[in-house]
Amino acid sequence: MHTRLPLGVLVLRWLSVCALLSAPLLSSLAGGEPPPEKMLGFTERRAREQTALEKKFDAQLSAADQRAWVEQMASAPNHVGAPHNKANAEFMLAQFRAWGWDARIETFQVLYPTPRKIGVELVAPTRFTAKLQEPAVAGDRTSAQIADQLPPYNAFGADGDVTGELVYVNQGMPDDYKELARHGIEVRGRIVIARYGGGWRGLKPKLAYEHGAIGCLIYSDPRDDGFGAGDAYPKGAFRPADGVQRGSVMDMPIFPGDPLTPGVGATAEAKRVAVADAKTVLKIPVLPISHADAQPLLAALDGPVAPAAWRGGLPLTYHLGPGPAKVHLTVVSDWSLKPIYNVIAVLKGSERPDEWILRGNHHDAWVFGADDPLSGNAALMAEVKAIGALAKEGWRPKRTLVYASWDGEEPGLIGSTEWVETHAEELRRKAVAYVNSDSNGRGFLQAAGSHALQTLVNQVAAAVDDPQTGVTVLERRRAKTIVDGTRRGAEAEAQRVAKLVADGAPPPIGALGSGSDYTAFIDHLGIASLNLSFGGESETGGVYHSAYDSFDHYSRFGDPGFAYGVVLARIAGRVMLRLANADVVPLRFGDFADAVAQYVGEVHRLADSMRESTEMQHRMFGENLFKLAADPTKTQLPPERDAPVPVLNLAPLDNALLRLKKSAKAGDAALARATKADASRDDARRVELDAVLRSLEPALLHAPGLPGREWFRHMIYAPGLKTGYGVKTLPGVREAIEDRRWPEAERYASVIGDVLNAYCDRVDRAAAIVTEPPAER
Repeated sequence: MHTRLPLGVLVLRWLSVCALLSAPLLSSLAGGEPPPEKMLGFTERRAREQTALEKKFDAQLSAADQRAWVEQMASAPNHVGAPHNKANAEFMLAQFRAWGWDARIETFQVLYPTPRKIGVELVAPTRFTAKLQEPAVAGDRTSAQIADQLPPYNAFGADGDVTGELVYVNQGMPDDYKELARHGIEVRGRIVIARYGGGWRGLKPKLAYEHGAIGCLIYSDPRDDGFGAGDAYPKGAFRPADGVQRGSVMDMPIFPGDPLTPGVGATAEAKRVAVADAKTVLKIPVLPISHADAQPLLAALDGPVAPAAWRGGLPLTYHLGPGPAKVHLTVVSDWSLKPIYNVIAVLKGSERPDEWILRGNHHDAWVFGADDPLSGNAALMAEVKAIGALAKEGWRPKRTLVYASWDGEEPGLIGSTEWVETHAEELRRKAVAYVNSDSNGRGFLQAAGSHALQTLVNQVAAAVDDPQTGVTVLERRRAKTIVDGTRRGAEAEAQRVAKLVADGAPPPIGALGSGSDYTAFIDHLGIASLNLSFGGESETGGVYHSAYDSFDHYSRFGDPGFAYGVVLARIAGRVMLRLANADVVPLRFGDFADAVAQYVGEVHRLADSMRESTEMQHRMFGENLFKLAADPTKTQLPPERDAPVPVLNLAPLDNALLRLKKSAKAGDAALARATKADASRDDARRVELDAVLRSLEPALLHAPGLPGREWFRHMIYAPGLKTGYGVKTLPGVREAIEDRRWPEAERYASVIGDVLNAYCDRVDRAAAIVTEPPAER
């Protein structure tokens, strides 16, 4: 029913929107369009030359090329070890060489378990055998290649043959187990069934094991990405009844890459640990299943009815169990080493060949992978072809360009991690920045990464038009940020950002956690990194990691016409070309300082809100409110009593932030001076300055790493130990507060304060190089 609002309310709402948007609008009306922002890192003359170069680059890009590459490379199963995966690597190698690049394949030998035998049977109170297979779909040509596919599986779960009562654990996240405990339900000695969502899939079996479960099933509920979200494939884009989401469950929050060679490249000669001793291989068997296979299992459960938020879209009453459903789960794998093939292409810099600008996208998939990853890989190939054409005309980048198409990303970021670990010392000396992409689709620019690169991203987005609307990519991204942040129910942070952007601030980029090939670059070596893609309007999530992620699906629902493949190449290619050609590495320290200020405020508010909620919980215990509010006819236990939250000493963090703001302001002013025409003639000073700028992101590393996971060394960004892919900013402090480890929170406040001060030392040094006369340096 539609309710008519009073006129006064409508007027107030209209005035609030006008107030939100008026500042930039009035500015535009008063003086016309504002002058374009100076190209970061370039003198005016070099900026004009760069703009002309980028137009030539654009002219080389072709949607038809990308369509042909995706169709060819997704024409057969493309998993690690598949013949077509190797053929794709060899195809790219030949293309890169033909386009004028110095290209090679680097091979590693890595652990990659593949299923020999899998099975899921309901053995009580009735019998049912799961199909564990995705049938062919009308109109999808490659879906009939069933014999060449590996069956649906979760890589790096343990082998096992177990039988036990079934328990439904919702999404299998930490709060779900707390809710089960309040119902008096344990999973010890039982098999859990969890639905996808709420957190990274690898946490579901890990947490199940930590709570005593003997096996784990993960299914895709139709409410989330099946018929509850839209028409199922092939009528629509969403997951059909027999569709299965494959994926790795390697314990990547500990470290990614080959489990047998932690910290070193998995070359043929590398020393390896035994599989039984590998820290990132899980301890219980786990399998993904379709909602068609999950439905009989869930229907056989009894016990308490699941909370409302736990209920999915299947036509049944969702019960928690345990039992009477009893399940037999079998997983037997081939644990042999498999070769992976990284394709590396290099175009040597003409002036600063020992400064590297790196770009990557992976080429392996779970099955065909048209969307994930080949849509992004095709954009990368387009960039290589276009830059190669420029080079054939005599142009050369100032800095060396390194393009990589990684293998083994899907099972655990293996190809990129092994390459980074193998070349770590050289990368520490030479790497300036890494630019990543993965899957790509129709919609809005999605950018995350090192915040000193934020202005570079926004300037590039302002130079490229959106193919659907004709406005710039930046304008469309700005509109999306404001609209999403002003929607009813928007989170407080989205509302805050929307207001800032509406008042004229540039749209911020996000922070990087994990989940793609930038991880080793930023989290382990401290190389400034970006992850770029388009999305938000394509409909490919419903076939994510399934056999239906095919060319026929992607060309209908992902990026019809491949227009956004071209736009991704234009955006990522410009970022690469500007990083390669800039007179001074295009960084803006103030953007990083703003991001850190946001994160510091967040951890303060986190501690304060936890203190308030804990005090309220203790009051409820004292007044016996949990017992009085519980239904006497049901099992509803009180939560575990939380320990009090002390007032934490975060002063080292606060003090470092104050210095960072001051240093960033002076540093940005100095870099602006460094790209004035008169300063551009001092090449020796420029080389010295670049060396200091390269050292900035590594200054944010802490050699001992994060607690319990020393591989992750970046103190500003990291994937959460209990979120998997999801980022935790200031992770040493934030996760310690969340887990109530108060001394650790204070210790890492000092650690982060130290790395921020080291960063400031380098910013101050960069400013001094620009501003001091040579004799004083």
